[in-house]
Amino acid sequence: MPASVNCWFSNYGFLCCMYWLLLTITTVLLALYGALILQYRKWLLRLPEFVPDVSAPVTRFSVIIPARNEEDNIGECLRSVLTQDYPAELFEVIVVDDHSTDNTAGIVNEWKACYNNLRLINLAEHLDAGSANSYKKKSIETAASQSSGEWIVTTDADCIVKEKWLSLYDAFIQKNKPVFIAAPVMFSNNGSFLSVFQLLDFISLQAITAASVSAGYHSMCNGANIAYRKDVFEEVGRFAGIDHIASGDDMLLMYKIKKKHPEAIGYLFSGNAIVTTAPMLRWKDFLNQRIRWASKADQYQDQKIFWVLLLVYLVNAGFFLLLLLSLSGNGGNREVLILLIVKTIIELPFMIPAAGFFGQSQALWWFPVMQPFHIAYTVIAGWLGKFGTYQWKGRKVR
Repeated sequence: MPASVNCWFSNYGFLCCMYWLLLTITTVLLALYGALILQYRKWLLRLPEFVPDVSAPVTRFSVIIPARNEEDNIGECLRSVLTQDYPAELFEVIVVDDHSTDNTAGIVNEWKACYNNLRLINLAEHLDAGSANSYKKKSIETAASQSSGEWIVTTDADCIVKEKWLSLYDAFIQKNKPVFIAAPVMFSNNGSFLSVFQLLDFISLQAITAASVSAGYHSMCNGANIAYRKDVFEEVGRFAGIDHIASGDDMLLMYKIKKKHPEAIGYLFSGNAIVTTAPMLRWKDFLNQRIRWASKADQYQDQKIFWVLLLVYLVNAGFFLLLLLSLSGNGGNREVLILLIVKTIIELPFMIPAAGFFGQSQALWWFPVMQPFHIAYTVIAGWLGKFGTYQWKGRKVR
């Protein structure tokens, strides 16, 4: 007699049959997910790395760096930005101190003594503490209103940029005439399990971003490495309509701009354009970061992203529940293990070129091991992003 029929006669018949129903649904969803990953892989493989034409730099940039309690990172960030290979007269750097309680402002002032193109704005002079839900958006808007560049470039205070960063942006702008540019971001790796986990997870997100944006399919980006024309930022009303959302200074803005200029969105696919940021050092901080990212999921007006995120969440939720049922003795371990192997086989052909672009192929040895952890965090962060609250930069965010 089939195992699914035998379940009805066991003490745990209901849960056992729920397991088989869930296994069937998850298998179907995994097939749809596999088709999606295959499409992303095709887009990624056909994306050539950007090679700049030899031309004199002409674009004036305003690099905006929001910073809150970043005394441990802001110095290295400024060193990388201010000492890169781009004419100093063509870019300014504006750090916005977001109510820091440490020596962030003091360190910026030390760098100001050496660089005339560095400015510091104190957000407390423009916005009271506790009066907003998105201080980062207000920081960017405040800096943009005082900026002199034609293009706004944003990065984070814990990021490191490469010496050709702005030169590549300039060459891309001259060649392609975009109004918004997304570019790659990568976590550094300190060798810990949590660090490698974040590295691989983020590589997959960034590779999907590169593939889908270059194909004109999604509005995806990361605020640690984006650029947009200042006049277009003003044209779409800055962050009006999305300024009540704690996150979304990148993707939600990108979608606003894409609606106005659908054919003028670009992706700067170059290893020399990669911005590196430090990983979270504790699981609690990592989870809070991912909850923060997930909190804007239901705010996406780009329905393509919404349905993709829903499919990814349902696939992982199916695996999560199957694992729980299996561990409780109400399901089969063999079937879940087979599905996990299939999921890994589906994802690896996409992850191999993605990790290669970021120079992290050696980290892929960890990829199969991290599958259960990735499934659990995706489900938990996605749920809490919708129904919970989180702590970020010492603030409780709703």
